[in-house]
Amino acid sequence: MKKDLYRQLQEKLDGYAVGFPATESGVEIEILKKLFSEEDAEIFLNLTPSVEKPQDIAARLNLPEKELSEKLEDMASRGLLFRLKRNSEAKYGATAFIHGIFEFQLPRIDQELSTLMERYLDEGLDKSMINVKGTFLRTIPIAKSIAPEHHIASLDDAAAILRQATKIVLADCICRKSKNLTGDSCKAPLEVCFLFGSMGQYYLDNQMGREIDTEEAIKIVAKAQEAGLVTQPATSANPTGMCNCCGDCCGVLASIKRAPSPADLVYSNNFATVDSDQCTWCGECAESCHMAAIEIAEDGPANILENRCIGCGVCVPRCPSEAITLKEKPAHKRQPLPQNSLEQMMQMQIVRSQP
Repeated sequence: MKKDLYRQLQEKLDGYAVGFPATESGVEIEILKKLFSEEDAEIFLNLTPSVEKPQDIAARLNLPEKELSEKLEDMASRGLLFRLKRNSEAKYGATAFIHGIFEFQLPRIDQELSTLMERYLDEGLDKSMINVKGTFLRTIPIAKSIAPEHHIASLDDAAAILRQATKIVLADCICRKSKNLTGDSCKAPLEVCFLFGSMGQYYLDNQMGREIDTEEAIKIVAKAQEAGLVTQPATSANPTGMCNCCGDCCGVLASIKRAPSPADLVYSNNFATVDSDQCTWCGECAESCHMAAIEIAEDGPANILENRCIGCGVCVPRCPSEAITLKEKPAHKRQPLPQNSLEQMMQMQIVRSQP
């Protein structure tokens, strides 16, 4: 018996990035049916992750090129596939659900989709995110957590990442926007997600963001960090984007927070430590921590749980007595980064295939 069209689509998407796992309730199929018509699904099933010219896809589907070009462009405008434009030529390809189809719903997301995604995170997507073990997003320290005398690699410096970007596009955070639609409003800044290069151009073409210069981007990331958000670029030496996240809204942070040892599930070169002699037991650090990684005893100083600390540095400037500092992990605990998004996707596949 031939598999249901939407089940085929689910299985195809499950092979990309963090995956798109099946659940007992079938909530993932509800999501797909909300976004894809049957015709959309048929076309997507015949796409490859490598972008192609419409005529090549048309030949495979045995459809007239002009007719298919119009359908591909329509799907791209609805965030159901990726479009790469070079001069006047457009190429199209399949994309992951996260980062991809879900984030591309930024102009269209409504309460129904937000509620479905909340259910999906609880019923299976969270475990899929945990299984990629930090190969999707990585944590870098916020600027104010770095002591002036402490050298930090450019790969761990948000400003340096922004300076190397060829194009910077600023967009609303889809996670925070989704959370606000379900009635759990978040007071953190909304316009804090950066997309670079061809991904940034896709956001521009689909009216999902605005292009900004490097200096404005650096100011925005500084404000996001002052608001207590965690800075997370894609896990690549040349990332396609960088988010500023909170544990309440971000699916990635929310998922790893549920794990017993979040520190084992992130790419991070740092961890926090407390000077017990300087600590005044005020609890400011614990309140700011997105991972519940700080314990405050009734009769003693703050204690950092190393297995839960992801090295974001959010707690450091929150400490009024300057008792917390970030330290670099020893070399054997630091991991090399994939060089680009293709290597990143391959690494995700390898990690997900491990028992």
